[in-house]
Order: sequence, then C-alpha cells, then structure tokens
Amino acid sequence: MQEVNVALIGLGNVGMGAAGILAGNADRIARKLGFPLRVKALCSRTVSGKTLPPAFDGVFRTSDWREAVAYPGVDIVAELVGGTTDAAAIIETAISAGKSVVTANKELMALRGAGICDRAAAAGINIAMEASVAGGIPIHNVLREGIAGDRITALFGILNGTCNYILTEIEKNGTAFGDVLAEAQRLGYAEQDPSADIDGGDARSKLAILAALAFGEQISPEAIFKEGIRRITPLDFDYADRLNHTIRLIGSARNVDEGLLLAVRPALIPKTAIMAGVTGSYNAVWVRGEYGQDTFYYGRGAGPSPTGVAVVSDLMRVAREIRAGSPLRVSPFAHAHLGGNRVCGIEHARSAYYLRFRVTDRPGIIATLASILAAKNISLDAVLQLPTDSKQNLPFVITVEPATERSIRQALDEMKGLDFLVEPPLALPIEKGV
Repeated sequence: MQEVNVALIGLGNVGMGAAGILAGNADRIARKLGFPLRVKALCSRTVSGKTLPPAFDGVFRTSDWREAVAYPGVDIVAELVGGTTDAAAIIETAISAGKSVVTANKELMALRGAGICDRAAAAGINIAMEASVAGGIPIHNVLREGIAGDRITALFGILNGTCNYILTEIEKNGTAFGDVLAEAQRLGYAEQDPSADIDGGDARSKLAILAALAFGEQISPEAIFKEGIRRITPLDFDYADRLNHTIRLIGSARNVDEGLLLAVRPALIPKTAIMAGVTGSYNAVWVRGEYGQDTFYYGRGAGPSPTGVAVVSDLMRVAREIRAGSPLRVSPFAHAHLGGNRVCGIEHARSAYYLRFRVTDRPGIIATLASILAAKNISLDAVLQLPTDSKQNLPFVITVEPATERSIRQALDEMKGLDFLVEPPLALPIEKGV
C-alpha cells in the first residue's frame, strides 16, 4: 500500500523525540500500519545544526515552515513548535492546503482548538492532539473513545511534571522551594522562566482541553481559577504529614449544582489516596464516571521520548484514517460539537480547608481568628502548632470543617488587617475526592 508522508516542523525536545522514534521504529510502525510512514520534510530554525538519524539523510530540510507545509507529497503536518503565533499559522496553512495535522500544542488547542477542529472537519482533513496533555498517558484516547460511553462527573489530574517534581522534592528532603526550583532548572525539568509551570498556567491549559473532552464544553483557560505553588514550604508538608496528608498541584473539574467547577491549585490530599503516590515528574489523571465509576491513568508527563511516542501514535492514527478515507472519524474533542461555556466561579467550591498562619506571638490570637471564622459560619476542626523557638515568626495551622470558597475568602480578607500577621494566611483545600 502507498506510503503516507509527514513533514516534521519543530525539532526541539518533542520534535527530536518523535524523529528518533520514526527513524528507529520505522519497520515496526510499517508492520502495524500495513504501509510505511515516511518523513518527507524536516523544518527548524536551526535545522542545519541538528544531528539527525542517518535514516533522514537526503530528506528535504528547511528553516522555512511554509516550504515544509507545501513540500510535494506531504500528507500530514506535525506542528511541534509550540506557542500561539507561528504554530497557528502553520496549522491554518496546512488545513487550507488540505493536509492533515498532528500537534502537541496545549496552549493553542486550549485557546482555539474548537475552531481549528471545526475548520479541519469542514476541509475534510484529520487533526490529532494526544501529545498536548500528559505526553506519556493516552488520556485523550481514553476520554475520546475508551470510556466514551460513560457520563463523566469529575476529573482530577496532576498535570505538570515540574510542579510535581518540586513538591515531592520539598516533601522528601525538606528543601526550600527556591533551592528545589534551581535544581529543577539545572536538570532541565523547569524553564529559566518557570512561571507557566509554577504559577499554574501550563496545567490550566491542559485542564481546559481535558474538561472539553470530558464534559463537551468549550472552555476558555482564563475562566479556570489557578493558584501556583510558590508559597508551599517544607513546614506545610510537616503539618500535612501530621494530618496524614500530602500536597500536590491538582487540576480538578467537576459538575456541581451551579455548573462546571474548574480549578488548578495546590491541595492537601490523603496519603491513602492513589494520587499521593504520584511523585517526581510523573503525571496522573483520575476520572470518575456515573456508570463506570473510577479509572486511573499514570505515566510520564513530559520528555522527548514519552511525548514523542504520543506524537508518533497520532501520526499513525491519522495515517490510517487517511488511507481508510475517514477524516475525523472521531472528533479530537470527543464531541461532534462543543457546548457553551457553563463554568461557574471558584466561590462555589466547598471543602475542608487548611489555613496556615505566621504571626508575632501574643495572647488572644486563636480567639481572634476563631471569631472571624465563626462570623462567616466556618467551624474549626483542629489547631496544630509544631515546636518552634521563634515568637516573632510563629507558624501554626487551623483546619476547618467544609465551607465554601466564598466564605473562606471573606474571612481571609477580614484577617488581612490584623497587626499580628507576619504574612497573609495560606489557604489550601483539603481534597477528599482524589
């Protein structure tokens, strides 16, 4: 059977990972497909300086993505450059040229994916994006086809390997956040500007895509509440341990009476929960269905090889659909059409909370804080104070019974004016559903 030809655009970590798999695993890929999957064009701004597998000797190389998209015989364009400017232009040009697209671009697909998929369907071509979320876990395929018959009621994920690595290193070694971040940057787990990771933006884009797949709603990432991990300290893990919990950055999506509640934020989770065992740079997704109940998916969240596998698997799926003449057999977002935005505000969230304070010690502090909480109908659960020599920067924790985020925020706003606080209180939800 006639081969299917690919243009790889972007030869960074993901692109080089995919290229290595396409070269090294070519025979097995051909046996699985029943026809060869050939790289016909390679594109990168620095393509002339790349060391590529010998299998690509003689393959057309260019630094101009337009030449790669237009190269004769190319059936599928793999957009692996990232970002939302050139990447969008590459995908739109490929669609206009009648060429199918594979992308690993979480940011672009979270922002504009529904429209891109609609245009691809109108053009009669395929688009696939498995590598855009949790590269080593085929979670798109799970939601799109594997458990498509279920009605998803909630989804929880550890979606950013950098944050998970930082948090588990703080937990394991008691190292300060800044020191662990510096080590993560040295090891290549974190970018020199780590804001997208540690402030929750990366996980938010991924959650927007997963929530669209799970719930069939078009969701703007900006509509999702996010909070990063900069304020998490070894002390917080000490207190969490006393509560038989740990701390992870959790992306959550669940149906509540007010709508679809979405958030990316650090949370306490029980040590007995399966998510608590997800350490290092690994990712995990827990899906709860009305009929199939709970399923759990775990694997590497990033890296050239795991994400490269996702890209190549998408290329294989699209190649099969091209050869079978079935463009977009299943929508990339699992639904024929995405519905309107029914995201509700974070103020509707309800859970128990962990409140960590740092104060200049003096009599009456607990009574003052308890009075403010009581005025918002928030009931205390426990007060914890680990031994310390410092009276000028005294840490302690109050846990409270389930309350709404709105009431917690109102209480914290009132506390801001208290003169004994060294810094604003840290509030983390205590998740029981993961």
